Amino acid sequence: MDLAQISFFVFAAVATAAAVGVISVKNPVHAVLLLVLTFFSVACTWIIAGAEFLGVALILVYVGAVMVLLLFVVMMLDIDVAPLREGYVRYLPLGLVVAVVMLVEMLTLIGVRASVATPLTGDPAPGGNTAWIARALFTDFMLPFEVAAVILTVAVIAAVTLTLRRRVGAKHQNPSWQARVRPGDRLRMIKMDAVKPVAPAPVETPAEEGKP
Repeated sequence: MDLAQISFFVFAAVATAAAVGVISVKNPVHAVLLLVLTFFSVACTWIIAGAEFLGVALILVYVGAVMVLLLFVVMMLDIDVAPLREGYVRYLPLGLVVAVVMLVEMLTLIGVRASVATPLTGDPAPGGNTAWIARALFTDFMLPFEVAAVILTVAVIAAVTLTLRRRVGAKHQNPSWQARVRPGDRLRMIKMDAVKPVAPAPVETPAEEGKP
């Protein structure tokens, strides 16, 4: 068993442990940090296995975009985040552990790729994994690729359409009406006659009622 295989199993074990931690911890901040570690460890295993494109895409797409989306969704939910913001230092140890583990994985990955040890699976083409995927995607699998793009586009349009349905009590904006609005529609001058205020009648107290 060479260094590449040992690193592969270590990264797989770290990814499994971090994934279990994501669904077991109660703190959403800890879950997000462990999910980042899970994605990064899985990407390392793919790079060692010879799938460089998939590993880099996992880091760029999931860690760089999906994690931001998940954090945005958590912020949009009705969650009491005030206790989470208190005591920021208590989240620092787990963050440092995740950062150190990711740094060790990066250094190990660089050492594996720079060593003479070959990856678990060789590159399927002389141009590398990325060139092979691009050549196969835009030649042999061009039609499925276009169909998948159309399906995703239809899904996005359907999701937006569902959010725009009319609901009782919900407020909606009319951009066309807002663009056509004029200053006279926002401010209206009303002429009113001045009315002299009437002084209120004095109120007699019980003590004043008995006086002659």
